[in-house]
Amino acid sequence: MGLANKIKNYGELVMFSHSLFSLPFAMISMIWAAGGFPEPRLITLIIVALFAGRNGANAINRVIDSPYDKINPRVAHRHIPQNIVTKKEASILSAVLFLIFSAAAYLINPLCFYLSPIALLLFVAYSYTKRFTWACHLILGITCAGAPFGAWIAVTGKLSYEPFLISSAVALWIGGFDVLYGTQDIDFDKKLGLYSIPAYFGYKKSLKIAALFHAASWLILFSLFFVLNNGYIYLTGLIIIGVLFATEHRLVRPGNAKFMNWASYHINQIVSVTFFISSFLDFWLRRGF
Repeated sequence: MGLANKIKNYGELVMFSHSLFSLPFAMISMIWAAGGFPEPRLITLIIVALFAGRNGANAINRVIDSPYDKINPRVAHRHIPQNIVTKKEASILSAVLFLIFSAAAYLINPLCFYLSPIALLLFVAYSYTKRFTWACHLILGITCAGAPFGAWIAVTGKLSYEPFLISSAVALWIGGFDVLYGTQDIDFDKKLGLYSIPAYFGYKKSLKIAALFHAASWLILFSLFFVLNNGYIYLTGLIIIGVLFATEHRLVRPGNAKFMNWASYHINQIVSVTFFISSFLDFWLRRGF
């Protein structure tokens, strides 16, 4: 197999395109923290850290979950169960990406480097949480929410309440659509003794919990309108996001993988892009760079 095919397989293994979920929030967090664009070196290091951390986490998740993926008909086509990528290859890929992540954190500032072990722990530990707690969806959200949090402290070099708000919104947003996605595996999770909100609370209650997460996420994003003195373009983006959330929950139907993928992934990719465009334009038109 050629190098190009290997790279393609590795990209598919870590679902590289799904970087679109947290990256826009991280970029806006960076811009808000800097009051514009920071120096090119810092932007580069932030992007390297984000991509390395996120894709390293996905690679190790595929390794840890591979025994279950192999016997789950819905995901048995994935690369490790089909031996397109071996567990050893995925583990090495993850280790290399985690080293890159740590190096980037070191080069950014001391606080990022000191906090990087916590991020690495979450990257690995999340994959095990479905074995003992139905809160695994929120833990995934918290792990992904490290992106905007890390981008903020990469710029400022200190902790403050603003990144906690941004990250809380992201954690609830991702946790919510992961609950929706998890409804596809209710029977499988129960059979294998795995924990999830859908398996624990049932299908209908899970939809309500996911809706509650998304409502709370939207309210936190709305609070940033006041906290960060954002403008009406930002608010317009939030209205669009609210409509997208409502559409997402209307689309969810049991046993419909097509609509479930649209609700869980495609619509939420539009959510992240909408957030980025509206926030970016709002900042640019009102304050400039």
